[in-house]
Amino acid sequence: MTHPYARELGEFLRARRSRLRPEDVGLEPGGRRKVAGLRREELALLAGLSTDYYQRMEQGRELRPSDQVLAALADALGLDDEECRHFFALAGAARRPAPATVHRPPERVPANTRRLLDAMNVPALVLGRHLDLLAWNQATEALFGDLGSYPSDRLNLLMLMFDDEQVRESGCRDWEHQAQQYIGMMRASVATDPAHPRAAAIIGELSIRSADFRRLWALHDVSSTTSGAGTFHVPEVGQITLDWDTYPLPGNPGPVMLVFTAEPGSADADRLRLLASLHATRTRKNN
Repeated sequence: MTHPYARELGEFLRARRSRLRPEDVGLEPGGRRKVAGLRREELALLAGLSTDYYQRMEQGRELRPSDQVLAALADALGLDDEECRHFFALAGAARRPAPATVHRPPERVPANTRRLLDAMNVPALVLGRHLDLLAWNQATEALFGDLGSYPSDRLNLLMLMFDDEQVRESGCRDWEHQAQQYIGMMRASVATDPAHPRAAAIIGELSIRSADFRRLWALHDVSSTTSGAGTFHVPEVGQITLDWDTYPLPGNPGPVMLVFTAEPGSADADRLRLLASLHATRTRKNN
């Protein structure tokens, strides 16, 4: 059975090789090419490796490349600092035997974190390691809608982004950029445990249902993004542009808190307050 980290490493190499053109690395394009990007033998030549050895790496065979080999490949591929860290981390994990069993404790949100969410007057939620929505406050529902109406296995940021037409059409206006950021976060998480069943379920389902997900996931972009911005269209108040930041929870390296804010005194801050007020009024009427 292929080592899960070796398989992930091979897919990453293949995606990065496909991005490079011969002229990018000083080679002649030559005649008609059957594949996008460099050929395996061309990249192997640039890195000083045999084509057979490099091909086995791409195929995810259980090789143990040295740091010198990894450095040569990173240089040949033109990896940036974050991509290099990802590449070396995958290779380091692939050198170790795959454990027979992996302890994966359930993700839980402490009661004090839930109290903090309820006390906040801006949209805030807790994301699991695979972008599952574990908890949120009323301001989040004002922005995203009735999250409690979704089945628990579909309460996932990527599933909402790619598989929910309401979120896609009336939610983020810079949809693809936002989706790329979330995919980068998911890639970084998968790199720590490629065989995790929850990750496999999310990726497998979205790969079947969404051509956009397949296209963006195949890029193998990785990101430790902890902040960004998104523009939302909410029928009650119109367009709102919000900044978002993630904060790790104390004593728990998995879940993080995702918080949306607006520049104080801005029209976006006014719209956010109005949206929260409208949602609170509607909630009181329904209770």
